[in-house]
Amino acid sequence: MADLHEIVAWADEWLSLRTIADYPNALNGLQIENSGSVRKIACAVDCSTGALEAAAQSGADLLIVHHGIFWSGLKPISGSLARKLRMALQNNIALYSAHLPLDLHEEIGNNALLIRALGIEDSEPFFEERGSLLGRAANAEMPIAELVKRLRNAVGGEIKSFLAGPPVTRRIGLITGGAGGEIERIAREGVDTFITGEAPHWAAVAARELGVNLLLGGHYATETFGIKGLAQKLAEKFRLEWEFVDLPTGL
Repeated sequence: MADLHEIVAWADEWLSLRTIADYPNALNGLQIENSGSVRKIACAVDCSTGALEAAAQSGADLLIVHHGIFWSGLKPISGSLARKLRMALQNNIALYSAHLPLDLHEEIGNNALLIRALGIEDSEPFFEERGSLLGRAANAEMPIAELVKRLRNAVGGEIKSFLAGPPVTRRIGLITGGAGGEIERIAREGVDTFITGEAPHWAAVAARELGVNLLLGGHYATETFGIKGLAQKLAEKFRLEWEFVDLPTGL
């Protein structure tokens, strides 16, 4: 058993939570408090009723998520929000959320873990967002067919590929989640192959115009890496069990 506030203080500092700017509704950090003790950690990409139910069934009393309970903004405590709060409070589940600080963390961040899963060890931070370098980029020559195969294996499912760039990559950029709309900025940074989770329709058209390979691994699938990395790190640090709640959205 571990103290909730010791876990939170350690995670806040390790993730540099207070120094990394984020979207207002991210509300990074402890979002719901429990009685103060933690025996088991559950983690999920999103705070949903299903994630809280699974955490309760597994005996977890701390749920760590990438998208927190207030992601949709300020609204009355009714409907699904009331249901989720009731589920957390009745089952003594604390909720901790980390968004951009988890995306860009150099050890267990979504971008760092995914690019390493592609077999690329030497990468660097790139693409400024809200004062931080959010993604990872690498000078890597690889047949695009091989990169597509590696991405499919890394995310464990089908991907979408728009191959308008070189058949052998030179500069790969990666930003997990929904960064496809940034393809024009990405191209200006010298990237010829861009990997992200999802993109708007027009980004596929822009990829052809820009001569950039665009690979979409799924918003959900590309953001499972960091949350599992954080839960494992905390479990090892505080000698706790942990479990991943897998609730894919299909996007």
